[in-house]
Amino acid sequence: MHTVVVGTSGTTAADVIAVARGNARVELSQEALDALARARETVDALAAKPEPVYGVSTGFGALATRHIGTELRAQLQRNIVRSHAAGMGPRVEREVVRALMFLRLKTVASGHTGVRPHVAQTMADLLNAGITPVVHEYGSLGCSGDLAPLSHCALALMGEGEAEGPDGTVRPAGELLAEYGIAPVELREKEGLALLNGTDGMLGMLIMALADLEQLYKTADVTAALTLEALLGTDKVLRPELHAIRPHPGQGAAAANMLAVLEGSGLVGHFQADEAPRVQDAYSVRCAPQVAGAGRDTMAHARLVAERELAAAVDNPVVLPDGRVESNGNFHGAPVAYVLDFLAVAAADLASIAERRTDRLLDKNRSHGLPPFLADDAGVDSGLMIAQYTQAALVSEMKRLAVPASADSIPSSAMQEDHVSMGWSAARKLRTAIGNLNRVLAVELYAATRAIELRHGLTPAPASRAVIDALRAAGVQGPGPDRFLAPDLEAADAFVRDGGVIAAVEPVTGPLA
Repeated sequence: MHTVVVGTSGTTAADVIAVARGNARVELSQEALDALARARETVDALAAKPEPVYGVSTGFGALATRHIGTELRAQLQRNIVRSHAAGMGPRVEREVVRALMFLRLKTVASGHTGVRPHVAQTMADLLNAGITPVVHEYGSLGCSGDLAPLSHCALALMGEGEAEGPDGTVRPAGELLAEYGIAPVELREKEGLALLNGTDGMLGMLIMALADLEQLYKTADVTAALTLEALLGTDKVLRPELHAIRPHPGQGAAAANMLAVLEGSGLVGHFQADEAPRVQDAYSVRCAPQVAGAGRDTMAHARLVAERELAAAVDNPVVLPDGRVESNGNFHGAPVAYVLDFLAVAAADLASIAERRTDRLLDKNRSHGLPPFLADDAGVDSGLMIAQYTQAALVSEMKRLAVPASADSIPSSAMQEDHVSMGWSAARKLRTAIGNLNRVLAVELYAATRAIELRHGLTPAPASRAVIDALRAAGVQGPGPDRFLAPDLEAADAFVRDGGVIAAVEPVTGPLA
């Protein structure tokens, strides 16, 4: 099994995905263990002093003015975890919780939190045992970290609350820890607070979203190329010299991908005998690289933010190398929240242009010779009429999901925490948007492949043929009389989600950008 070693200097997106989705094993480096021990010595020394230190010997948030005596500090740390584990709503996905736990461990291992090595090792032990705390949808405002989600994870470390075992069964966390020989943690000064103060949930979801969107943007280039081909459009607008004079990197990459897919097509630029030659295709076809390219460039910015956050130690207060323990606002989720919202906007626009292309394929007045709704016997058969309705409903929801969560703020903690990021909410709606985008592209793929097969006597590009063959091999049927359509669309959705489009194309075109 792949092993991810956690040091003091952050981690990588690939490691996050390996742990979250691939169940990679986690180990703490000796460097991290040494840094943890040094920082703990600092916290212990401050705890022994009579002067109050936030998070060590005081209450939290609006209650930070109270000095807590030594006899109550263990109870203080337990209480903050128990009281903050106040999430509600549906369970969050296992991969999100594993990413959240791993990223919190990453910050703990930096040596800036004051957590004992034993606590960090127990965090790693839970991940390695496949024990996943039950975390709920609602409870994070994206400031002071993802408080409720992280608290539910910390509660499991204490042997309390509920968790899912490797078999998928939800049981009391204490039972699962005992079964795997993991002793519950008895929290000491600052440790409860250190386990809660981070952007780990929203960051984990950002990293996984970027991985999913990278695949979907390549897929969108392919489906756009297939639609262009099915509409007998022109590939002249994809030539590199045209994109070089507007040098947005994403735009050039999208155009190059489409051009590679269309190489050798017998449909491109072919005109019906009764049609005048078209000088230009519709925007949804002609401007596909510009829209997909802008989304790619947005992703590049989001990736930069994620890389910075992966290198960060997000906690409050933090232990500095010179021995100071200082309060700060590094837990504020604004940098991550903004890019999560940006990505939802870009995904909605990509879905919108794909839906417009699909609609064009189905309209006999704009499809250049294709049957209405790509039906076998139009009037008797409705073809893909309602498949486009479903696609339109998905796009409409994505437009609503594109409304930024980060533009909102609701004060909390008696106005101490009076401006929050709502980054967790931005991440949650982005996950929904990505699922919808996958379905939207699956409908375009379904329509475009059927339309190409209805162009009798014309030969598609080799890459297009490869996609059609792979889709049919995956159980998605081609043209014919009306049938129960939902299973075909579900199979197309799975084909897109599993990377089937790219896997079919790249042996012909080479790697897509």
